[in-house]
Amino acid sequence: MSFAENLKQARKQKGLSQENLAELLGVSRQAVSKWEQDEGYPEVEKLLLLSQKLEVSLDSLLESGAAAPVSSSPAVNSTGCIRIISPHENVIVSCYKVISSQRMRGGKDSPHYALSGVSPEPHALWGQPTTFLGWYAEEEDLKKEIRQIENALAAHLASYQLQYSVKTQAHWLSRKIVRE
Repeated sequence: MSFAENLKQARKQKGLSQENLAELLGVSRQAVSKWEQDEGYPEVEKLLLLSQKLEVSLDSLLESGAAAPVSSSPAVNSTGCIRIISPHENVIVSCYKVISSQRMRGGKDSPHYALSGVSPEPHALWGQPTTFLGWYAEEEDLKKEIRQIENALAAHLASYQLQYSVKTQAHWLSRKIVRE
């Protein structure tokens, strides 16, 4: 089943109307209708909220299987890939490995490292597709993130959400870390 079908099924199993779900998520009923008609997808934050409110795993919403209840243990996969969720960059991507940048120049308020995920798709003419995942202020944070992703891959977990990336904002020709 598609995301649209999984969403509709999970919503109905909870006994919610499109309007009820829209209120829970802080969106319009038309947005929910659009998602259920396979005419678009919610933002990452809304996907995570959908998973919570409908009490289904994010994987079950996005994969072609039926929506399954969230259990206390993370979903397990045997594909050798992991779905990485990057909340600051609004990205969800399936990767089999991650790569980091060298230290980049910049002031104390600039991120110094970047992390990208490598997709398992067939080799293209210019190599395998990569997707930018996040910015990191310190090398230690980047190393911790990579270790966590490697551990999740080794444990055959289905997904991992970035924990150490920093939120940034474009500032002229550079990026600045947003301090919250």
